[in-house]
Amino acid sequence: MKRNALLAACCAALMAVPCFAAETKPDPKIQIAILIDTSSSMDGLINQTREQLWKIVNTFATAKRDGKRAKLELALYQYGNDGLKADNHYVQKMSDLTSNLDKVSEQLFALRTNGGEEWCGAVIQHAMKELEWSGNASDLKLIYIAGNEPFDQGPIAYREIVKQAISRGIVVNTIHAGDQATGISQKWQDAAKLADGAFLTIDQNRAIARVDAPQDAELAKLNDQLNGTYIGFGPQGGEAMARQQAQDSNAKGMSAGSLATRAAAKASVQYNNADWDLVDAKKEGKKVADMPVAALPAPMQAMKPAEREAFVEEKSKERAELQAKIAKLAKDRESYVATELKKQAKDGAKSMDDAVIESATSKAKAANYEF
Repeated sequence: MKRNALLAACCAALMAVPCFAAETKPDPKIQIAILIDTSSSMDGLINQTREQLWKIVNTFATAKRDGKRAKLELALYQYGNDGLKADNHYVQKMSDLTSNLDKVSEQLFALRTNGGEEWCGAVIQHAMKELEWSGNASDLKLIYIAGNEPFDQGPIAYREIVKQAISRGIVVNTIHAGDQATGISQKWQDAAKLADGAFLTIDQNRAIARVDAPQDAELAKLNDQLNGTYIGFGPQGGEAMARQQAQDSNAKGMSAGSLATRAAAKASVQYNNADWDLVDAKKEGKKVADMPVAALPAPMQAMKPAEREAFVEEKSKERAELQAKIAKLAKDRESYVATELKKQAKDGAKSMDDAVIESATSKAKAANYEF
């Protein structure tokens, strides 16, 4: 009897102790949607974005919040082009919010200009509705819309749309390709104010300041070697590897510096291709032994299971070594370029990358992100 009473008392005591489940916070995200006017006067703006895409990526490669590395996702829209459908407001989504940065680059280089109707309210509305924005209030969600025509054109009232955006935690930043006074009179500043964003002006015809750095040739060589560590699998593997090579060529075609900054981006944690590359997939828990033999590249299909594991492990170590070399060289290059740019005369005009990086890092720091 006494024993039963003692057991009952112990159980009651245990039930009285509150039980707290460990709360796992999701990894932080930085989501940036770039909305580019592709009417016939915007070639300079597009080329600036193409050349400096990887510089933007590298800026956020080290971003952290609460000690956790932030995941960068980019999206791309074009608007104001007569080649687009009128019943879709002359708007086209080129890329969803994605961490597959090669796909974003591919679509950016696919853009072509053509005269059209530049409806800013419409493209913002499309981006809000069509993109998978994070529901986490502490994640950074940014829209950058760039163009040079009046902001209030088109059937969608921009004032209501940007208010809806900020109510969802999506900050709308406006980039007017022209002088400040015109940007203000054409409502670009007003739109940014209503959505807690930055109003920026750039010279879209400004030539990007290029510095040939002594590290460029070695970075290009290491980049080629890095590509040799990728193991494409599944139906998308071959296509993705070809895309990777194509985006290297696109970057190289812009400048040696553009390829160098792309190489640095490929050496960062933001360049993750677990959906088609076996090395990245293994890092995220995918087991090589569980892969269907038919999904593996031909050379691996002929290997024994233990040989496949060893092959992927060897490529993983090789990649880590190459990425470390690239990261060190890229840091040295960055210091060299910064010194050289200080020697050049500055007119104060901003380019597309200046506008995005300065405002986005400011917003990120205000939201407790560290760099």
